[in-house]
Amino acid sequence: MFLLELGKQKSLQKINPINCMRNILVIISLFFFNAVYSQNKSVEEVVQANLDAYNNRDIESFMQYIADDIEFYNLGECEPYLKGKEEVRKRYAAYFEKSPKLHSEIRNRMVFDNKVIDYEYITGSNGSGEPFELIFMYEVVEEQIVKTTAVRK
Repeated sequence: MFLLELGKQKSLQKINPINCMRNILVIISLFFFNAVYSQNKSVEEVVQANLDAYNNRDIESFMQYIADDIEFYNLGECEPYLKGKEEVRKRYAAYFEKSPKLHSEIRNRMVFDNKVIDYEYITGSNGSGEPFELIFMYEVVEEQIVKTTAVRK
């Protein structure tokens, strides 16, 4: 058997099989590393995972997607009503405690660039049987929610 190398024939007997196997393993390793470890979540997947944690009232999972410097706004207000990861943790841990039947149903979702806009129907808030609706916009950077804006009725 022969193979062509820069227009010349080279006998396969001169090829070191250990070097060939090493090169193949390096290529396979790089492919595996790239395929498994460099897959990022989409902005929608980040928001959905955060919402799933919200519906399960799982504060640790919920906080995985919250940026250290997150800011929560109401539409039309200049100052955030909640700022920073620790403030969010305190507020939502207490909220989850008071809301054993908490559930947010997404009635409509739109994804635009790094933003996810959800029209939500929420039940069980603070132990209340009274549902409410709101629009919540999430801004995601590097798999972290960095800003939310709520539109309330």
